[in-house]
Amino acid sequence: MSSLDPVALGLPHREPFIFVDAVLENIPGESAICSKMFPSEEPFFRGHFPGNPIVPGVLLVEALAQTAGIAAGQPGRGFRLSAIKGMKFPGAVLPNQEIRLSARKVGAIGGLWQFEVIARVGGQSVAEGIVVLSEA
Repeated sequence: MSSLDPVALGLPHREPFIFVDAVLENIPGESAICSKMFPSEEPFFRGHFPGNPIVPGVLLVEALAQTAGIAAGQPGRGFRLSAIKGMKFPGAVLPNQEIRLSARKVGAIGGLWQFEVIARVGGQSVAEGIVVLSEA
């Protein structure tokens, strides 16, 4: 499976705010599967549950929103996160674990695009819900 560059696919973010390491699958305008791993050296791990660090849920949501932006498949068109619906965190992500991020478009109206998103580690869900992107 080849990896595609998230920036080349239209992700407007740049380091240090890119939370997608690789794009594994992409059907522009429909869906995307990406991956991300947060190394144990990330500074936030020192303060986020010291002694038992986990990836903050807000970073998982941002990674899922970025995956949805890639799934939107509109290079040159800006999207912003506008809403988060029913986000659940049924599991925790530890440092150095590979996270599989997926986004699938479930609706669009006007300038709003709605995506079902899920993050998995080892096949187990660690975050899932709906994100809504709006055209910037």
